[in-house]
Amino acid sequence: MLFDSSLRTDLARSFGATLVVILTIVLTMMLIRTLGQAAVGRIAPQDVVLLLGYTALGHLPTMLALSLFISVVATLGRMYRDSEMTIWFASGVGLTRFVRPVLRTAWPVLLVIGLLALFVWPWMNQRVAELKERFERRSDLSRVVPGQFQSSSDGRRVFFIERDAGDGRTGRNVFILSNVGETESVTSARSGHIDNEGDDRFLVLDRGQRNERDAKTGEKTLSRFESYRVLVGERALSSLEELPPRARRSIELLRDPSNKHQGELVWRLGLLFGGTNLVLLGIPLSASNPRRASNWNLLIALLTFVVYYNVINLSQAWVASGKMGMGAALTFFHGGAFVLALAMLWWREQGNRRAWWRRPRAAGA
Repeated sequence: MLFDSSLRTDLARSFGATLVVILTIVLTMMLIRTLGQAAVGRIAPQDVVLLLGYTALGHLPTMLALSLFISVVATLGRMYRDSEMTIWFASGVGLTRFVRPVLRTAWPVLLVIGLLALFVWPWMNQRVAELKERFERRSDLSRVVPGQFQSSSDGRRVFFIERDAGDGRTGRNVFILSNVGETESVTSARSGHIDNEGDDRFLVLDRGQRNERDAKTGEKTLSRFESYRVLVGERALSSLEELPPRARRSIELLRDPSNKHQGELVWRLGLLFGGTNLVLLGIPLSASNPRRASNWNLLIALLTFVVYYNVINLSQAWVASGKMGMGAALTFFHGGAFVLALAMLWWREQGNRRAWWRRPRAAGA
């Protein structure tokens, strides 16, 4: 039918354009944030692109839902402003008739949102956790960028290496400023390397000197050495010990139905249910007066999206804290939003019918 095909074409075109814009904005913000984390030493610089890809993949369900919602509101809103909706209403096509072509266009996107939320989201969080843990468990020497001062993981040491051998385990012209208790020490050496003993790692310095100062008494000590061992305070790289709920597979959350696991499931299912309800809400929210060239309906729709997704986070927090059960949260929040969408559709439909019923009588009078 011409009605279905034209509407679905407009929706698809609007969805694609909106998704490109949102992806560009979000990726730019994520890139700035990721570069900032790499600059302060929270992640490895070589993992910036990989971490950016994982983070974008994790936020893709929200971006897809927002793009779909905006495309519905923008497309139908344009039809109101161009008086196309007036023509359809005059032809006997009600507002509820728009539900079927809109859902036929939206269901592939909603399916992708569900798959990303239930399966890709935990996989992405697990990969990010592994990247961060791998970087955090590296030796203090491997954290140092040649030619720059860098703090250790515990903040008690400052390292400087003039030239690094490139393997993350050896270095030349090493400088270490350490504060342990009341003692401040400055250690310099021509070279250094890492030795592993069990779970501990030691930095072995060769041919250097150590200058200690007791901050309490002011006593200073200068000593020279051919070999000196320093515990860098890091364990060898190991597997993740305990994954957070957001990094666990959905089937694992179902097998262990604790409050935190149910809260995570409520959030993942909420992305799918929220995307569906927002598509339905976008149909009545797109209504506007063609005589007024304004985009208030789009602003109201964006506010609705923000409120709804904050409600999803709120439902997760309530379930995780035990204030509400999983079934009750899904029924109350998302079931309530579904009923609200149907009620708004019915109200808009009845308003259009009353408007068209009154016009002939007003003209005959």
